[in-house]
Amino acid sequence: MDFMSVDVEEPKDFIKTIEWHMMDKSKFFPLSMLSSFTVRCALYPLTLIKTRLQVQKHNDIYSGMLDAYGKIYRYEGFSGLYKGFWISSVQIVSGVFYISTYEGVRHLLAKKEVDSKVRALVAGGCASLVGQTIIVPFDVLSQHLMMIGTVNKENIAFNPLGINNYLGRSKVAVTLELTRRIFQMDGIRGFYRGYWASLSAYVPNSALWWGFYHFYQDELFKIIPSYVSHLFIQTLAGTLGGFTTTIITNPLDIVRARLQVQRIESMRVVFRDLWREEGLRMFSKGLSARLVQSATFSFSIILGYETIKRVSINEEYRDYIRW
Repeated sequence: MDFMSVDVEEPKDFIKTIEWHMMDKSKFFPLSMLSSFTVRCALYPLTLIKTRLQVQKHNDIYSGMLDAYGKIYRYEGFSGLYKGFWISSVQIVSGVFYISTYEGVRHLLAKKEVDSKVRALVAGGCASLVGQTIIVPFDVLSQHLMMIGTVNKENIAFNPLGINNYLGRSKVAVTLELTRRIFQMDGIRGFYRGYWASLSAYVPNSALWWGFYHFYQDELFKIIPSYVSHLFIQTLAGTLGGFTTTIITNPLDIVRARLQVQRIESMRVVFRDLWREEGLRMFSKGLSARLVQSATFSFSIILGYETIKRVSINEEYRDYIRW
């Protein structure tokens, strides 16, 4: 037998990161919107709890994440955990612009042979800039709606604009009243209150999150055996990236929330008040809820995002991806 004639199959060079040009966009966009809505729906209660913990002074109303959940559920019912959700869900539209910007910038930088982690960092920041410009007015409304809540059956915990509580009123009626109040007080500018704080919080947050995601992904691929699922490694990298970014940016997120809800005029004043109220605790205020939210959100988003990329990949690349 002539062993020299035996064909030996070359090991495949699997694609670790599915790039923008490799995907069928007609599949990617609808599936991406569905995935984003599902994740936001599942994790919205954590967002609401995080916001209330950040805005309260000291621990005057809630002593922590579990206490907040218990009180909200007891006095406001399950629907209390979803106050403002229908306005917040508009984020799935801004999400399309966000991910298009992210992937588009990465694609442009890839042509210039920029390092993958730097591409992710820059693209993440640009994507957040576009996304926040679209979503801030809806964010302002949803956060005010989140804050209209009760400590007990008699006392309203948060109500900065004097809006009557939800009891006996439709969501549309409360939202319209809130919109009218904001416009009467500040005009159109009121719907962009905290815009610069949002950019200061979310642009670094997005840039760091994507940067750390690709950093952890590359490092994990080096140390984890090749037979381990690529999707598992990516979700682990996303979770680690979420943890790291949240710890770094937590004070900026508190400032953004307070500017938008408490009508404070500047970031400097918010930082000053936070320092007076909390001291060094300002760095950990609401952090437990935000870490849980971030880890769960990061895991879920990457699981959905990378799965959808695999489902949407063009046929010519299908044999070069691993689940």
